[in-house]
Amino acid sequence: MNAATLNQAAAPAFRTAAPARLPDPGQVLEPESTPPNPVNGHSPEPGSPKKNLHRRHVAAGLATLVVSVAAGIYYSAYVAPYESTDDAFIEAHVTPIAPQVAGRVAQLLVQDNQPVKAGDVLLQIDPIDFQTRLDQERAKLAASQSRLAQARAQFTVDQARVEQEKANVVAAQALAAQAGADNQRYQAVGSFAISASQLDLAGTQARSAAAQVDAARNKELSAEAQSALDQAGIQTAAAEVQSSEAAVHQAGLNLSYTQVKAPAAGYVTHRTVEAGAYVQTGQALLAIVPPEVWVVANFKETQLTGMRVGQPVEVTIDAYPQIKFKAHVDSIQSGTGPRFSLLPPENASGNYVKVVQRVPVKIVLDDAAAAHYVLGPGMSVVPEVRVK
Repeated sequence: MNAATLNQAAAPAFRTAAPARLPDPGQVLEPESTPPNPVNGHSPEPGSPKKNLHRRHVAAGLATLVVSVAAGIYYSAYVAPYESTDDAFIEAHVTPIAPQVAGRVAQLLVQDNQPVKAGDVLLQIDPIDFQTRLDQERAKLAASQSRLAQARAQFTVDQARVEQEKANVVAAQALAAQAGADNQRYQAVGSFAISASQLDLAGTQARSAAAQVDAARNKELSAEAQSALDQAGIQTAAAEVQSSEAAVHQAGLNLSYTQVKAPAAGYVTHRTVEAGAYVQTGQALLAIVPPEVWVVANFKETQLTGMRVGQPVEVTIDAYPQIKFKAHVDSIQSGTGPRFSLLPPENASGNYVKVVQRVPVKIVLDDAAAAHYVLGPGMSVVPEVRVK
């Protein structure tokens, strides 16, 4: 066999072994025919992949349905019946302590966070000046009481003088009556029985007795006027006594105010005073936080639809996240929080944008275990109110 014949026989082999050409990117590939099953010689059923895909879709749909039902049950049982907010804080009646008199702090008897009872002395202001003032007012009271006693004694004397002057008037009237009667008798007899000098003397005595009656009456009026003046003096002295008693009472109060006492039981907080400092009247020195606290939760107004007083609440305090405290809704404020703020919004001015408002809700803790934990105003909490 020559070389040409060999080349012709080998050419088809090389053409057959040549690599397959890559398909055109725009060309649509047809699915290759399914090779025959080597066991039974039959091809697999053409619709099997579609059935498998259908089964997968059905399974996915069932899984989605199960998840949706479970989510709905969970929402209905654990989400829908509750209203919650993280805009909630612990509140309490914080009592600021301020002195009622000015002075230098002689003793400071409490420390930060110290528990105190109602009536405990918190600090002592130097009482020397106030004690001196009390002594002065007591001396003034004694003097005014002495003047009152003197006025009452003078009234007694002048009242007796009035009685004496009344008696003098009666005596003068009697003498005047006698002198008048004698004068009438002498006038009836005339100059035949008595001399003219005796007749003139009788007339003079009658006129003198009448004048003495007038003088006695004037003295009586003067004594009565003096008695009335004494009564006015008694009232003035009594008023001075009352004024002095009030001054003594006020001085005693000021002296007692030098001891600044706790008005209620609680804990000493925000102490800004030190021993030796000079304090003014009304100056904030410290605050008393009572152990009774509650929660103020600012719920959105859309959350109040089913909320009522007395509904149970579970409170989670950020400081103790592992504990859920039992509580209940005590009251709902009649108004939103911004309405009572320092600068309430004026919706009538400018452009209006509706914003969901928040309403403060007071929640009272029922759990007795809360007394064993440190709970103070301002601590963050998360309440969950069961509304259904």
